[in-house]
Amino acid sequence: MIKKYMRAPAGALIAVSSLALVSACSGQSQTQETSTQASSQSSGEPTVGEAQEFIEKVETFYREFGEYSARIAWVNATYINYDTDWLNTRMSAEGTEMGVKFANEAKRFNDLELPAEMRRKIELVKLGLNLPAPERQGAAKELSEINTRMASTYATGKITLDGEETPRVDLEEMMGTVRDPARLQEIWVKWREVPVAQTDADTTMKEDYASMVEIANEGARELGFDDVGTMWRARYDLPSEEFAAETDRLWGQVKPLYDELHCHVRAELNEEYGDSVVPLDQPIRADLLGNMWAQSWGNVYDLVAPGAADPGYDLTALLNDNGYDAVKMVETGEAFFSSLGFDPLPDTFWERSQITKPEGREVACHASAWNLDGQDDIRIKMCTKVNADDFQTVHHELGHNYYQRAYKDQSPIFQGGANGGFHEAIGDMVGLSITPSYLKQLGLIDEEPDASKDVGLLMQAALEKVAFQPFGLLMDKWRWQVFSGELTPATYNDGWWALREQYQGIRPPVERSSDYFDAGGKYHIPNNVSYTRYFIAHILQFQFLKAACEQAGWDGPLHRCSIFGSEEVGENFNAMLEMGQSKPWPEALEAFTGTREMDGSAMVEYFAPLMTWLQEQNADRTCGW
Repeated sequence: MIKKYMRAPAGALIAVSSLALVSACSGQSQTQETSTQASSQSSGEPTVGEAQEFIEKVETFYREFGEYSARIAWVNATYINYDTDWLNTRMSAEGTEMGVKFANEAKRFNDLELPAEMRRKIELVKLGLNLPAPERQGAAKELSEINTRMASTYATGKITLDGEETPRVDLEEMMGTVRDPARLQEIWVKWREVPVAQTDADTTMKEDYASMVEIANEGARELGFDDVGTMWRARYDLPSEEFAAETDRLWGQVKPLYDELHCHVRAELNEEYGDSVVPLDQPIRADLLGNMWAQSWGNVYDLVAPGAADPGYDLTALLNDNGYDAVKMVETGEAFFSSLGFDPLPDTFWERSQITKPEGREVACHASAWNLDGQDDIRIKMCTKVNADDFQTVHHELGHNYYQRAYKDQSPIFQGGANGGFHEAIGDMVGLSITPSYLKQLGLIDEEPDASKDVGLLMQAALEKVAFQPFGLLMDKWRWQVFSGELTPATYNDGWWALREQYQGIRPPVERSSDYFDAGGKYHIPNNVSYTRYFIAHILQFQFLKAACEQAGWDGPLHRCSIFGSEEVGENFNAMLEMGQSKPWPEALEAFTGTREMDGSAMVEYFAPLMTWLQEQNADRTCGW
């Protein structure tokens, strides 16, 4: 993705996005050089002056091409047709070619002693490609065509239900409301027909994906990496293998909580559907968990909720009963950030954003936040519906926008999150402040439920946040295996379901052969958006919340803290946001939380009352799978 926005158009340059991060001392990107050097490189030993000239050239390109390409990508996402696909393909190819050129030029300065800021910029340039094309003629164009085709296949794939073409957004909603297992299975299966359907180019998404892997790996090797997965991991200010171990460590901190949640949810679904649908000694059927990908389980709350913990309100119903529309939802999110002392959104945000789904044209409905000029042209792109999920999503996407605006004065190379998880965690931390006390301040409820209702509220949150964590981790674990060659096209699907059973304890509702490409049914796979950042974000948002609540002087349980109205927190928070990528993420984390280490203990603390309750419920149950 180009530096301007949070959605990544496939194959585009991402050098200064929140996806691209590497420390000045990362050894992985300096392990080897290819013999091929870009034709524009100077001969002889490099100098500091030449490195500075190179950096200035890159920064100029990022400013100029970044805005140009972001506007093309915006039009493509909001007016999907043959012509905008053509424009996006050509733009992506141009960006990829320049990214390859810059990355190979940057290698020339590997062994040159440079000031810390210059060294960091050089390293970020080398890691500035999401999917690096090799330098050979035509490779960037071919990669761009493949990626644009996969993205469009996902966005425009037709799904027929009951003899009628059904919009994807409606199918997603049905997965959260339908309770008939046979109907859920039908919807689930039909969604996954798109990745194996023939495209206009007589390929399938699976075939395109395999071609993409081959080309991008060739490009990664030219840059000195073993494969694309190694390159993605190197963006996190740690050597590649250390970062993989770090994600496992964080998962280990929260896994006991997930295991208890899984055990309880399976037992309650068994009560609803019976042994034939939900056996108590097997993984849970993926289509029964209220979400198209079983990545969050909030839509089955009514089936698994604590019996006496109903908070007495339904946020979706409250929003509708109080006359909220899509725009008012966004205005409410803006008001939260304003209460922290942030400046209002610019008028252009309201004039240019896609807040609701337009009639009569194909658009990408997947929610995303954009900054098209690296300054103040910030926007969101959503097909907003008035419900609790989108109320949370609005806060999340606006978090991206406020982060983008906070670091706008940084070099274009540093315009991105401290690491990918930071960008995702900002709005989610604010979302954790959507507590009963906040809803009362909005006038949506008259009285806060007493503490006896906390377990129900925590259950609602855990079904979204805790249930997500293994999925957030395995998405990129699967891709790391694909990029390394551990999984081949013949084993893509088998490997996908092996990981889903291992980490999530779920299974497909029907047998899935190796011919399928079920991973391609998730937006972030054909669009090549790294997913580890979402896993990290779910750790960081609780760590941020704990630090913010301490700064605000909160003295109660962490799950009851709302930072709404705390300008002191906003001031400290903005100081971290303004850093962008200019420093390694441990420094940015320390600036706000006082520690340099990501830590899942705040998440565990937040859900402590629920953990106690779950252990009591599961005492006589057989857990695991």
